[in-house]
Parts: sequence; structure tokens; C-alpha cells
Amino acid sequence: MTLRRVGFAAFFLLGWTILLVPSLIRDIEAAYGQSDGGMGLAYLAYSGLYVVGTVAVGMLAVRFERRLLLGSGPVVVAAGCVVCAVAPGFGVFVLGFVLVGVGAGIIDSGVNALFMDLYPDDRATALNRLHLWVAIGALAGPFVVGRLVGSGVDWRLLLVGTAVGAVAVAAGLATRHMPRAGGHGAASAAIASAAIASPGSAVRTPLAQRALVPLIALAVGIGCYIATEIGVTSWLVRFLVDADVALATLALSLFWGGLALGRLLASVHGNRVRPVRLASVAAVACGTAILVGVLVPALPVRIAMFAVAGFAAGPIYPTIMAVGGSFYPTRTSLVSVVLSASAVMGSIAYPPLMGALSDAVGLPVGMAGAGLLAIVAAAMVVLAATRAARIKLGKLPAPAG
Repeated sequence: MTLRRVGFAAFFLLGWTILLVPSLIRDIEAAYGQSDGGMGLAYLAYSGLYVVGTVAVGMLAVRFERRLLLGSGPVVVAAGCVVCAVAPGFGVFVLGFVLVGVGAGIIDSGVNALFMDLYPDDRATALNRLHLWVAIGALAGPFVVGRLVGSGVDWRLLLVGTAVGAVAVAAGLATRHMPRAGGHGAASAAIASAAIASPGSAVRTPLAQRALVPLIALAVGIGCYIATEIGVTSWLVRFLVDADVALATLALSLFWGGLALGRLLASVHGNRVRPVRLASVAAVACGTAILVGVLVPALPVRIAMFAVAGFAAGPIYPTIMAVGGSFYPTRTSLVSVVLSASAVMGSIAYPPLMGALSDAVGLPVGMAGAGLLAIVAAAMVVLAATRAARIKLGKLPAPAG
């Protein structure tokens, strides 16, 4: 199997893994006596450790052999799934869940950076094609899970099966030759951390500060988008309370099926539209469809609108990542770390809050907020492009001193 296909397999695993617990949420809440608020806290812990995996792979990419570093991600996913499957209580389950988050973060940031280095002349197409496999995995997950659980299969066995698949992906990554990581290693990681935590202090020169503005705007935009994507992913089955489990998980599959179709079309025809326009228009369409799905009470319309939202969402994440790579072509690891970490920050900041909102004012309010965040993401992409046009971006300045 070629390196490209192994990367696709890793992102299929990533998509499957991201949807696994949300698809099982009703069974998990029943097994451990948890409320939506309790699961919201579990999602928060997962997201926090996801960002740890994301940042760690960027920091270590030039210090360790890349294939072994990327191969460690699926191994950690497998370990986490096994812990979740045998957990006697909710605390142990959350421990396994956060291990899955660490492994998924390693896969996400590491394989994104790998593909940016493999395809420097056509990043938008390559990344849309890569992220198509996240969508395919996420499409398959709820569909398969809903039908197996509905037919009486113990939900814990699905976690064990996922662990077996993750080990196979790890073996594929660890045995392939890979190019060395770009982005100047530790310096990139340091700038990435500074850009997220304190943009103005990341570097000391005015030029460097101005050069970071487009990256920061893209980071905010991708964070808002992921808040939308993961918010819908985590809570759609719960939101469609009037539907049975099979229909609710089908709706989640349709969301990700639309997302897969959107990425497929973007990977084939995306070069006909400027990346900034593609990402911004798609984000507005995604947010609008979600708002319609919340406001219209008819169940068939709701399901259809979330499928439309998924289709519009398809090219957003990989296209924002590609836009960042085009702004800073010599710092692909930095761009991957900053944008991947910021995306996880979005999943930390909002989707877990939806559990608390559900208990306090109702889940429809949280879903509407997810739609509005997609529209904010569009505004941030346009802002980044506007500021980048005023600055000659070809190389992110190195830190002074």
C-alpha cells in the first residue's frame, strides 16, 4: 500500500473514531447513569487531550522519526478504545476516551502536515482528498453502529473492533518511508503556542506581528467551524429526540455523507473556485442550513437540512488549511499545528457547553449557536485574505533574539 493510501486509511480511522462515542451516546449514558451534562464534561476532557496530541506531534516531528511518531497515534487510539470497552465505571471510561483524543490529535495534525509536504504545488486538492476519508469514516461509523446496536450487538464490542483496526493502521504508518517534517521544528512549535496564547508577543518585530494576523484570523475561523462540525456531530443524535436510534444515527450519517460528497466535489472541481471564496461561501451555507434545521420542527425537514449543512461543510476545513499553507509555504508544520490546535480549541470551547445548555435552556439553543459560529468562520476567512493581501507573505519571520 502506498503512503498516500495509508494516509487515507489513517483519516478514515480518524473519522470513524470521532463519531464512535457520539453514535453510542444513548447507550453510554444509560450504562453509566449519566446526563447530557456529564457527557459534555467527557467531551471537554477528550477535546483537551486531543489538542495535546495535536501540538505534541508538531513539536516532536523533527526530533523523532516521522513514521514512528505518526504510527503512535493509532496505537494510542487502540489503547483508549480497549480501556473504554472494559471500563467498570464512568471515570475509567473517560480516561479511555481521553486517550482516544490524544491518538486522534496525533493523526490529525501529523497526517495534515505530511500531505502538505507531499503535495506542495496542489495543497487544496490534496487536503480535500485526504479529508474526504475523514468524512467517509464518519459516514460509515453511525450507519454501522446504529444498525449493529439496534440488532443487539453489545456497544463495547464496537470499541474493541475499532482498536483492532487502529493497530492495522499503525503498522501501515510505521512501515512507510516519509519525507522529513518541514517548519523548523521547535521554533515553529514555540511560535504556534505564542500565536494561540498571546498573538502580540509571538515575535517582536512589527512586520512579524502583521504577518501573523492572517494566520490568527484563519485560526479563529477554523476554530469556529470545528465548533460547528463537532457540535452537530456530538449532539445531533440527542437533538433528534423524536426519532428512534436507527433514524437518528442515519441523520448523522447523512450529515457526514453530505460532507463526504462536498469534499469529493471539492477535490475534483475545487481548483475552479478560489480557495477563500470556496471556504467562506460554504461556511455561510452550512450555518444557514443548520439554523433552518433548528427552526423548522418537521423531522424530515430537519434531517434534510442537516444533510445540506454537511454538504456545505465538506470543503471548509481542508480549504482553510490549504489557504494557510499558501500564505506560509515554508512553515507547513507551523500552519498545521496552529490550525489543528485552534480547531480543537473550538471543540473545547463550544460543543461541551452544548451539554450544559441542553440541561439549562434546551439543546435547540446550542444547535442554533453552532449554525451562527459557521457564519463567523466565513467572516474570519475573508478577514485573513484581506489582511494577507496587504502583506507580502511568503515566509513567516523567525522569532527575534
